[in-house]
Amino acid sequence: MIREEAESPAGGWSRLASTSVFTSPWFEVRRDDAVRPDGSGSPYDHVVSPGSVTVVAVDGQGLVAVTRQWIYVHDEVQWRLPAGRIDPADRDSLAAARRELAEETGISAETWRPLGAVNCADSFTNHRDHAFFATGLRHGAADLEPGEADLEVHALPFDEALALVTTGRMPHAGSSYAVLMTRTLGLA
Repeated sequence: MIREEAESPAGGWSRLASTSVFTSPWFEVRRDDAVRPDGSGSPYDHVVSPGSVTVVAVDGQGLVAVTRQWIYVHDEVQWRLPAGRIDPADRDSLAAARRELAEETGISAETWRPLGAVNCADSFTNHRDHAFFATGLRHGAADLEPGEADLEVHALPFDEALALVTTGRMPHAGSSYAVLMTRTLGLA
């Protein structure tokens, strides 16, 4: 049994000041003057992100939409589920999930179920990836961005997608989390 410990809202930390060091359309780097739980102070640099979404889209035959593309920051081709950032124009994470699935794969879905969210790099960023399970799929045309020109869409049996996770060939945190939650919840 997991026991939740009561703690102060900020876990004993406090922020005295916060300064933007760098801002881009995708994230912001901030330097906070922080006081640790032991009372000592120090600067705390971190990345502020709008978050992202990942979608497990499963068709009537149990096939999962999986992408494969070059991931610039990891310098390799990776298997992933359809995923992307939450844009300022998105109403919420579900709206972002609907948009990303359609943009990357051309797929729209009738039924959506939230799978939860995973923190992607604690102590470095507040980045959180919101995962969704989608069914009742309809296929259309993808609308790829210039950086996605090499994106390939594959339809894999769910167990093959799960094997990509368990063998380390799908290292994207949001994708791994979404696939494992789908199996854990008995959705596929």
